[in-house]
Amino acid sequence: MQPEPLARIGDEQHFSITLRDVVAVLFRQLRPLLVSFVLILLAVAIWGALRPAYKAEMKLLVRRGRVDPIVTSQQSAPAQVVQEEIAESELNSEVELLNSQDLLRQVVLATGLQAKQGSWRSILGKPSEEVAIAMAVRQLGREIHIEPLKKTDMISVSLESSDPKWAARVLNSLATLYLEKHLQVHRPNGEFTFFDQETEQLRHGLGSAETRLTDFTRDKGVVSAQLERDLTLQKASELGATLNQTQASIAETKRRIQTLEQQAALIPPRAMTQLRTADNPGLLQQMKSTLLQLELKRTELLSKFEPTYRPVQDLEKQIDDTRAAIAGEKNAPTRDETTDQNPTYEWVKSELAKARTDLSGLEARALANQTALANYQEGARELQQASVVQQDLLRTAKTQEENYLLYLRKEEEARINDALDSRRILNVAIADPPSVPALPSQSIWHYGLLGVLFAGIGSVGVAFVSDFLDPSFRNPHEVVAFLESPVLASILKNGQ
Repeated sequence: MQPEPLARIGDEQHFSITLRDVVAVLFRQLRPLLVSFVLILLAVAIWGALRPAYKAEMKLLVRRGRVDPIVTSQQSAPAQVVQEEIAESELNSEVELLNSQDLLRQVVLATGLQAKQGSWRSILGKPSEEVAIAMAVRQLGREIHIEPLKKTDMISVSLESSDPKWAARVLNSLATLYLEKHLQVHRPNGEFTFFDQETEQLRHGLGSAETRLTDFTRDKGVVSAQLERDLTLQKASELGATLNQTQASIAETKRRIQTLEQQAALIPPRAMTQLRTADNPGLLQQMKSTLLQLELKRTELLSKFEPTYRPVQDLEKQIDDTRAAIAGEKNAPTRDETTDQNPTYEWVKSELAKARTDLSGLEARALANQTALANYQEGARELQQASVVQQDLLRTAKTQEENYLLYLRKEEEARINDALDSRRILNVAIADPPSVPALPSQSIWHYGLLGVLFAGIGSVGVAFVSDFLDPSFRNPHEVVAFLESPVLASILKNGQ
């Protein structure tokens, strides 16, 4: 009768690995385990002792140290909105600039890193200079670590190497070349030279434009053609108004002459100045004496003759005639009239002569005004043409002057920027310059823990590999798996 455990072992077709099995493997392979653990630990310790890693570091500060003016064609550069806070994109831009292949290539050439690449690869054939440089650039890009520090405006740059002096030298070269690269990227070289050359050309252009303007002014005999044209037009306008007024005065004078001529024809040249009316006393006295004599004679005749007597009747008739003459003399007294020159007629004649004289003067003035007006108009046209040419020369000179002053100002700004560049007043600064590290970046305890970790993992792996490669059977399960038949009994090694 077979033992129960053996029958159960033969019946099992599947089994699982337990912690006991793992520990059993480690105990079975204890010697390779210990040997590999000690060897790996010693290897790590020796590597750490022979090639200590020294970490050289530097920190860059991105700041608002200066604001370069924008190069524009305006007299004054537009106001720039300067943000005190450094944007994340600016930090990333500087990081990419530090990681640029061109900058790393300059560092390689400055420090001679391509020589190291050629030395250890010479066994495979010495590479060309460009290949060695490219390998050194790639190797440096892998070894150098550049990253912006969180919540700061700083960038950390570190490099680990077994040679602390070499690491510090590489970072110093990187810092120097980075500042030069920063200047080239943010402000191209040759700006001052460009503005200096342009300023000199514009100075000559300004002198030439001013010379042409002076020659034109001297040849044309004008100082300011536009101002003189305006003054000429103003005088022409005033003269035109005077001419119109003169022509109106001429028409008025002609009408006055016509009226005065009509008045002169109607007014008599002479006028009565004195009229005296008086009786003739001598004649009346004589006529009365005659009448008295006739009446005395009639009385005498009537005393002698009848009234019908012819001489009496004749005498009566004479008496009647004498009386009629006396009455007529009394009714028609003597008139004494005195005449003189008519003052109205003389005034009309005088005004007529004056008006004719004024008409002659007004006509002469109108003719002179017309001639002067034509001269002013012709002069204004000439001054207008001269004004166009002079204004074009003035605009050219003004433009040359503005451009000259603009480039002179830009030249001064470029000179100031060059002075700032020479003094390294930039928007970046080396906050923590690299120095030769005196201590390795990792302590001996770090290498000890690292050696224990690698030794433990490696020794366990060696133990399992040794156990896997061991052809002997270590338990009944392996026998069952190998024979593919039930096992009736098993004898442990060493009688166990």
